[in-house]
Amino acid sequence: MKHLLFTIPLWVGTAVHAQPDSAQFYFKIGLTEKTNKRYLVASNAFEKAIKFNPYYKEALLESGLNYLEMRKTDFAKTNFTRLYELDPTNKIAVKELTTLYFNYRQFDKAIEFAQKYPDSENSQRIIGMCYYRQEDYPKAENFLKAAVSKNPADAEATYTLARTYLDMEEYKKAVPWYEKSIKLDGAKNTWMYELGLLYYSISDYKNAIAQFQNAAANGYQQSNDFNENMGFAALYTGDYEKGEKLLLAVLAKNPGNKDMLRDIAEVLYKQKQYDKSLAYCQRLMEIDMKDGKALYQAGLNFQRKGEKDRGQQMCDKAIELDPSLDALRRKKEMTGL
Repeated sequence: MKHLLFTIPLWVGTAVHAQPDSAQFYFKIGLTEKTNKRYLVASNAFEKAIKFNPYYKEALLESGLNYLEMRKTDFAKTNFTRLYELDPTNKIAVKELTTLYFNYRQFDKAIEFAQKYPDSENSQRIIGMCYYRQEDYPKAENFLKAAVSKNPADAEATYTLARTYLDMEEYKKAVPWYEKSIKLDGAKNTWMYELGLLYYSISDYKNAIAQFQNAAANGYQQSNDFNENMGFAALYTGDYEKGEKLLLAVLAKNPGNKDMLRDIAEVLYKQKQYDKSLAYCQRLMEIDMKDGKALYQAGLNFQRKGEKDRGQQMCDKAIELDPSLDALRRKKEMTGL
């Protein structure tokens, strides 16, 4: 009996140490396999280590990082969350959870975790981008400006700051940030096209065309919308041949697009291309002889060409067809246009 009493504690002690020893054994295997980029084998080893010791923080960390390599973000998030619960001061767990919550579009959680370590490399960037996604533009601006000041080579943060100003309708502030983002990442043809539209909106048509061409040269799809914007920009710069060629190609696919015909006639009138403008007014009236707006525009063209009586008669006739045009005439008389 005395012999048995001494044997039992010895056996129990061996069992107690078996689990930590096994956890370390599988953890080392996991590290080796992860180093050799055999991530599936490594994940199995790490999970065994965690099974033997659920409080093994190093195993939880390496398992999470290994799952990121495998793009199994749900499993990675589970491990990092468990690690954070065990050790809220673990900066790697906080950093990875911040990024994961952002990628999952859980922006409030991403901000919460980013704020736990405000001095970390990505905290201001993530917070700024989260606020942008939440359409809280003033907060986004503050954090994104801090982020790009800290890392001027961050193209994505720079672009998001540009978009922030764009969505705030502060177009002139947006332009230099767009330019910087494109210099940092010259493969983003969407950014180039957006900058072209931005230049167009502030009537800088020369630079708008340059960015449209830059976007096209880098693979941006030259859709009808693209060609329409490029065409109108060309008209405004005085390149009528190019502008009309682009716009007529768009119109050929939708010849009954009265709004586009009307816009072309208006732009050409503003550019003092009265004969060209009249040609588009004629096309509108061929579609609808009672189109008062087209007749009124034609009358203005004739007046500018020096045929004032003829033009005035046409405008009077247009107002009979569409009485709302009388207000437009009074406005033009007041402004002298």
